Amino acid sequence: MKRSPMTAKGAERLRAEVERLKSVERPRIIAAIAEARAHGDLKENAEYHAARDQQSFVEGRIQELEGALSYAEVIDVARLNPNGRIVFGATVELSDENSGEEVTYQIVGDLEADIKQRLISVSSPFARALIGKSEGDSFEFRSANGTKNYEIVSVRYQA
Repeated sequence: MKRSPMTAKGAERLRAEVERLKSVERPRIIAAIAEARAHGDLKENAEYHAARDQQSFVEGRIQELEGALSYAEVIDVARLNPNGRIVFGATVELSDENSGEEVTYQIVGDLEADIKQRLISVSSPFARALIGKSEGDSFEFRSANGTKNYEIVSVRYQA
């Protein structure tokens, strides 16, 4: 299996999620299953089946995260110095050349991506369009929503 890049901050978030799943969610679900079992007939016990479904989901998520962390190549973004070029881990401030609207994204690993937090996956088409460019460059990006022109306002590397 290929090692996949992950920011140190992202790896820490995923480790915290694994810890929460193991120390909080797993015991809560085990208690819910025990309580549901105490109610008798398991065939028609909706609480039991719901708790088992939750248990299955949590155990699957723990395995997924532990697997991803074991194959992750954790990169300390603050130590990168790619001479102003955009690479994995960059925080990029963009200006939409049509509307003037500014937006900031950080390019992160696939599993830590979260568009609500403006964390975009290194394998996404938008991140691919950014990689290799520098501050001051302009580029055109075509998506399902149409074509947009952006100018790269700033590129920085921070933890």
